[in-house]
Amino acid sequence: MTNNLGWLALTPEEPLEPDLPIVDPHHHLWDRPGSRYLLDELVADLHGHNVVQTVFIECGAMYRADGAEEFRVVGETEFVQGVAAMSASGRHGALRACAGIVGTADLLLGERVAPVLEAQIAASPNRFRGIRHRAAWAEPGTLPGVPAPPSPPRPDTPPRLLADPNFRRGFALLRTYGLSFEAWLYHPQLPEVADLARAFPGTTIILNHLGGPVQSGAFAGRRDEIFAAWKRDLAAVARCENVVLKVGGIQMPVNGFGWHERPRPPTSDKLLAENRAWYLEAIERFGPARCMFESNFPVDRASCSYTVLWNQFKKLSAAFSPDERAAMFGGTARRVYRL
Repeated sequence: MTNNLGWLALTPEEPLEPDLPIVDPHHHLWDRPGSRYLLDELVADLHGHNVVQTVFIECGAMYRADGAEEFRVVGETEFVQGVAAMSASGRHGALRACAGIVGTADLLLGERVAPVLEAQIAASPNRFRGIRHRAAWAEPGTLPGVPAPPSPPRPDTPPRLLADPNFRRGFALLRTYGLSFEAWLYHPQLPEVADLARAFPGTTIILNHLGGPVQSGAFAGRRDEIFAAWKRDLAAVARCENVVLKVGGIQMPVNGFGWHERPRPPTSDKLLAENRAWYLEAIERFGPARCMFESNFPVDRASCSYTVLWNQFKKLSAAFSPDERAAMFGGTARRVYRL
């Protein structure tokens, strides 16, 4: 991810309702050649909004260089646990970044993933909350080669991963260890989430990024058709009470809005005009008590600033009750991630 702060500065906005408490349940941290997003960068982005806690979501950062392959992912949790400790020192005021940590593990290992889950919990016994095994997959050639958060899906991701018997044997262990599962995929895969949720009603599944509607590549120019299919399949997922939804995460290039290609980034009003129908449909299906607004930063920063993004959510939710707003801005995340 290149630094686009100069472009983002072309659309300045003041944060709305600066005292409203926010828990951001989805962001990443990494340090890669030409791309650095660590605690200082996160703090700079959220400045002005009253973000009190955040949840880190795995992104392939800081894996161990040595040791058994399946345990190298634990390095990411060790790294984030340290960042969380830095934030807990109070150096950045009331913010408690990475109050919850979601890592990864290869659930295709089946029962053999148990010691990896135990190692992840041991690396952060007070913050580790769940696993994301990325399942985003599309028919070859249907999507452009754009990086998704913050790197392409696992190169070995098979189609229908969530139905794989080995995957499900590994998934079954999440409830044993008190862990949730983050489902990141594209909208044609939503029926697979519903099937998984029905098969494991005792495991909490957090559906990332509004269920992954994409309008790029072979899906470009088919907005009404895609919205109808997404709406139908999302409704089936919403009927599974063990699934909660992250509202946001659709400003990536793969989602097809094309903000990153425009001379100026969008204002919160323009962003909301494009996103409103998607957001309101999702909230209506799940209900505010099962929804949480997310930033997906710095990945969504390809399209808009943190200030603009959260101003959009504040405008979107203005007509909701105080209790409903409190749930979507933090209450649902606190409950789901046990913050």
